[in-house]
Amino acid sequence: MAISANIAPPAIELINVSRRFLSPTGKSLTALRSFNMTVGKGEFVAVVGPTGCGKSTTLNLVSGLARPTVGEVRVMGAPVTGIDPRIGFVFQSDALFPWRNVLDNVVAGPLFRGKAKEESYRVARDWLGRVGLTGFEHHYAHQLSGGMRKRVALAQTFINEPKILLMDEPFSSLDAQTRVIMHEELLRLWAEAGASVVFVTHDLEEAVALADRVYVLTRGPATVKSVYAIDLPRPRAVADIRYDERFIEYSRTIWNDLREEVRAGYPSAAAA
Repeated sequence: MAISANIAPPAIELINVSRRFLSPTGKSLTALRSFNMTVGKGEFVAVVGPTGCGKSTTLNLVSGLARPTVGEVRVMGAPVTGIDPRIGFVFQSDALFPWRNVLDNVVAGPLFRGKAKEESYRVARDWLGRVGLTGFEHHYAHQLSGGMRKRVALAQTFINEPKILLMDEPFSSLDAQTRVIMHEELLRLWAEAGASVVFVTHDLEEAVALADRVYVLTRGPATVKSVYAIDLPRPRAVADIRYDERFIEYSRTIWNDLREEVRAGYPSAAAA
């Protein structure tokens, strides 16, 4: 059977990628080796692995913040050659400007991209409404709770209409209850936007609750050990799905796979 030339490429491809860099002491270190990953358009992929194995490096390669030493990284079918405006990045720590209020933080992206000021502020107010922060437009970061700051970060990112969303342990600093609320907020915004997501986390249950597929990485230098498709219905009520028997089974199975790498990698992580 002939394959149609019109089949759309994946949103993200890492093809036989290795990434090496020099440590402050001048030693060559390998973060990733023979690494392969594919993320479809609109797909939510979570990445789990031992501490220090190179999970965040995958995000840096996709975003263009780093280049592969060997192999190829492609976004929407084209090689990554620099920072791509179609990609949004949510970091572990807040990326809010402390001297700007909430509204001015959210509007910064559109203004930087050359959008009209009046329209940018209108859209920014709309996004603050979507994340439940109407009435907090003129507050500053230090006046907000951790969960509210994360809502600002989501509005900051989604206002730019990213086609790809990279998230590096974005909710790790939040308490368990706030984290569940943010999970459901993220899934709602993702469903509306249809973006492709790569979500790095140390929390296996978080990965299973959110993702379509979970990539398990080996201890560093990381390669892909296994990939699990998460066949749980959407939309997902994160607060309730953790009690689903299939959720529990996914978590148990993936943890049994991941545990070997965590135990094997612990001595080197402790030494580092």
